[in-house]
Amino acid sequence: MIRLNLTAMPEWLDLAPGLRLLVGPLTTALMVSARADPAIEALPDGASQEALALAMAKAVARRAVLDWEGVGDAMGTIVPVSPDGIDALLEIWPVFEAFQTMYVAKGLILDAEKNVFAPSPTGRSAVATDTARPAKLPAPTAQQD
Repeated sequence: MIRLNLTAMPEWLDLAPGLRLLVGPLTTALMVSARADPAIEALPDGASQEALALAMAKAVARRAVLDWEGVGDAMGTIVPVSPDGIDALLEIWPVFEAFQTMYVAKGLILDAEKNVFAPSPTGRSAVATDTARPAKLPAPTAQQD
């Protein structure tokens, strides 16, 4: 069952001790916009899955993150949310993994669920059609002595 969140309110994600992000809902519009991000379009043909995953996560985060707590510069001064700051934050492996798991994966799991085939009514091969055909044997010939 799909549970609709009709309030579409932002929520806080606790990604690491002392680090949390306020994110908007993961909507179709957000994902479509992220897929059209210039950084993703700039990836070379044949880019690795890892490069694509990182670029997509950054594109999604730049659109979804509304505020954060626990993010500072090298001197420990709190910094405001910015596209460059979001990109830098996602370069930290545990933060990237937590963001992928807690935010992006929710949408991907739902997407994967809709791509499953329903089982056949009486078994997995009940509706399968025969593809094998009997071999054609050569016609018998008369033997000569």
